[in-house]
Amino acid sequence: MQPFTERVISIIKSIPEGYVMTYGQIAGVAGSARGARQVVRILHSMSSAYELPWHRVVNAKGEVALQDDEARFKQVLYLNGEGVITDEDGRINLEQYRYWPDANH
Repeated sequence: MQPFTERVISIIKSIPEGYVMTYGQIAGVAGSARGARQVVRILHSMSSAYELPWHRVVNAKGEVALQDDEARFKQVLYLNGEGVITDEDGRINLEQYRYWPDANH
C-alpha cells in the first residue's frame, strides 16, 4: 500500500463521531493538497475492508456529494444520528462540525 493511501486511511479512521472532514482537507493533511480525487477513490474502494467511517467525509462546500439517492439518504441518516445537523440539501455547517486532526497524521 502506498504511504499516501495509508495516511488517508489513518486520517479517515481518526474522524470522531459527530464531526466531518472534506475530501480536499484529508488529502492536504495526508500530504497531497491536490489529491481530493484520490481520497474519493480510496473511500470508494477501501471503506468496507478498513471499516472506514465514509459518511464523515463531505465535499468542500460541506455537502453530501453522493448522487445515488439511497447512499445519500444513508449518509445523511448516519450523520444526523451522530448529531451532525444537515439542512434540506444535505449541507453541513463546516465551521461547526469540521474536524481538524493533530499533526501526528
